[in-house]
Amino acid sequence: MESPVYVAITGMAHYYGTSFLKPGQLAHLLKDPDNPYDQEAIKAEIPPIGKIGYVANSTHTVPKGCRSAGRIYDSFEHRVSGIVRFVIKDTVIVELTPNIEEGYIINLMENISFPLR
Repeated sequence: MESPVYVAITGMAHYYGTSFLKPGQLAHLLKDPDNPYDQEAIKAEIPPIGKIGYVANSTHTVPKGCRSAGRIYDSFEHRVSGIVRFVIKDTVIVELTPNIEEGYIINLMENISFPLR
């Protein structure tokens, strides 16, 4: 049995912050080969919000127990999914889940009426 792989999403203050994130949310990690600052950049997105940050890739930003973007860059082709496990201040820890399928649940509210035309 493989042990879980964790990465840290950083730079969130440059986008939407972390207040909307909760453990259990699905995140998509996508290679960003055109990034002018990092050849192994991996951006993190949450639909439908969009980009929320980047996978940490520096010895100064990768927390203990997490892998850097450079360590996981060659482990997937273009995109991999992950589940938010922890939200700590301005960093989010995501567990990679390469075999997860994305699904959406629509919660229909009761006792709602819409005017007929």
